[in-house]
Amino acid sequence: MRVPLLLCLSVLLCVIPIPASGSSEPVSAPSDVVWVVPIKGVISPASSQLLLTTLEQARETEIQLLIVAMDTPGGLDTSMREMIQGILASPVAVVAYVSPQGARAASAGTFLMYASHVAAMAPATNLGAATPVALSPSGPADSKPEQAEDQAPDNAQSLRNKAVNDAVAYIRSLAELRGRNADWGESAVRQGASLSANEALEAGVIDLMAVDVADLLVQLDGRRVTLASGEQTLTTSQAQVIYKDPGWRYRLLATLTNPNVALLLMMLGFYGLVLEFYSPGVGLPSVVGSVCLLLGLYALNLLPVNLAGAALMVLGIALMVAEAFAPSFGLFGIGGIAAFVAGAVLLMDTDVPEFQLALPLISALAVVSALFTAVVIKMALASRSVATVTGIDTLIARRVLIDARYLDSGMVELNGEVWYARANEPLAEGQWARVEAIDGLTLVLHPEETDDDC
Repeated sequence: MRVPLLLCLSVLLCVIPIPASGSSEPVSAPSDVVWVVPIKGVISPASSQLLLTTLEQARETEIQLLIVAMDTPGGLDTSMREMIQGILASPVAVVAYVSPQGARAASAGTFLMYASHVAAMAPATNLGAATPVALSPSGPADSKPEQAEDQAPDNAQSLRNKAVNDAVAYIRSLAELRGRNADWGESAVRQGASLSANEALEAGVIDLMAVDVADLLVQLDGRRVTLASGEQTLTTSQAQVIYKDPGWRYRLLATLTNPNVALLLMMLGFYGLVLEFYSPGVGLPSVVGSVCLLLGLYALNLLPVNLAGAALMVLGIALMVAEAFAPSFGLFGIGGIAAFVAGAVLLMDTDVPEFQLALPLISALAVVSALFTAVVIKMALASRSVATVTGIDTLIARRVLIDARYLDSGMVELNGEVWYARANEPLAEGQWARVEAIDGLTLVLHPEETDDDC
């Protein structure tokens, strides 16, 4: 009985963890770690993926605080809302910090400030101007006659009112959740109001103003924040700060989601595949073209694309391909270029300036496509005046020497090949004849009057 008992005790001692004692170096607990991640430039799918991925890693690592260092002019509404949903559901406190000095949190950045658990700004920074760009009036306010109060608004005005009211309700709900100035948030959406850091602090739009991250952590120490899991008291005075590098994947995605880069990749892919079809067996154009085409399609999948514009571009490319393989002497090519340019102009379903295709790039691609079409037309015209050099039609008008085989079995030799032949007139051995026509696999001969050399 003692041996099994001792064996069980040994197993239990191996399974039950024993706390380590006398460690030589103290290790920071996860709750004492603070991450700093930068969100720079336009709010895009790359920005959304960076923040959501960092939030997930922060949850798994169980850090205490995530500081989002922002400097943005705004961006896509879809990406902004994805980021806000991630912040609201985060079990880790998020501090939106507009820094360094001279930075801004405009448009979508203002919504992110309102959504964060703590909003802070560095001196000489600003936020606001949250009116959707697509809804901004294109001319002065008095350029249109005033509308009667009892007159129903037109479609454009109705769409504007719906979008503005939706944005106002969104920012007010965030302000009520975080206890910030909801009235100023509404004015930022309706009138595009902006505030400096000092004014934002006085107006109750932000919670803190800090010179740098170290100053921010000192002011955050002992502050209570409300998370989805409940209230939490921050202890940040002695926290370990880790600056998170976005990494090459974020930079690659940020580059790919530039609409101009996506369009350029699409066209490089198209021309690479066409070149491979023209010169089969080379391999390099098809490989490069396929990679570029797939990268371009992936980028467009992440961007707000207008389906009508995309359909026009596909039609334009299809017509240019048809011109290359079935020349119509410019009809398909010119129509394809026109459809491609129209589709490129309409491609992006947003009026955010940073996500618009550059007109010089569209013009350059149109010129390249026009030159490509011109070369195809020139080759097609030149091929019409070139004599046939292959095929059975090259036998027409060739000379044939009549020998005994023709007299015996109606066969002649031409170009080292034996053909059946017939003639409308009698032919004698040793006489020359010319091929007048070809009937199936039978040569129709016509006798020559002279016996000139070939």
